[in-house]
Amino acid sequence: MEEITEEEQTRARKLFAGTCDFVLGVAELKQLPEDNMPEVAFIGRSNVGKSSLINALTGRKDLARTSNTPGRTQQLNFFNLGGQIHIVDLPGYGYAKVSKTQVENWTTLMKNYLRGRPHLRCVFVLVDARHGLKPSDLDMMKMLDSTAVNYRIVLTKCDKQKDEQLVITKQRTEEVLKKHAAAQPIICQTSAWGKFGLDELQVQIMRLTSY
Repeated sequence: MEEITEEEQTRARKLFAGTCDFVLGVAELKQLPEDNMPEVAFIGRSNVGKSSLINALTGRKDLARTSNTPGRTQQLNFFNLGGQIHIVDLPGYGYAKVSKTQVENWTTLMKNYLRGRPHLRCVFVLVDARHGLKPSDLDMMKMLDSTAVNYRIVLTKCDKQKDEQLVITKQRTEEVLKKHAAAQPIICQTSAWGKFGLDELQVQIMRLTSY
């Protein structure tokens, strides 16, 4: 990633410290809000820490609901950040305790969403730093490749991984990204609990949405 300036950090912090409101939860394509502002979306395996990261980025405790139960996010949840950006919390994948039919419905909804949002600038694929890329992550990356949506990897829970192992995980992930057409070669290391990597991710989002 390019060097972050103090001015960019200040602007990003101001943006994410502003208003951020829940807009709606989408269970069907016809419910999607008007595509009238830049969007970024977050996706990852169930219980990877999506909601916790969104809360940490926006300085809230319960903007996005958190749960220890995999599969809690069961629809596309839209948040309006300062009237400038839509942040979209997508359903988790992997070990969600839901029916096969529900998983198929989510998959269809996400594919249609990804293909039909011209203002979607990037999908952040969250990966637990303790485990690295799993088969379900690779399946999601292939789907994103097929829809030609730019995506970036965000390692979560980095505070729970040893430094030397974190370096290995990052290197292995970088090698995998080279094989995926829509993947961007930028990996952000974060901890919602430890509050690190958040400034960098905020600036990435600001740059992507041209705020």
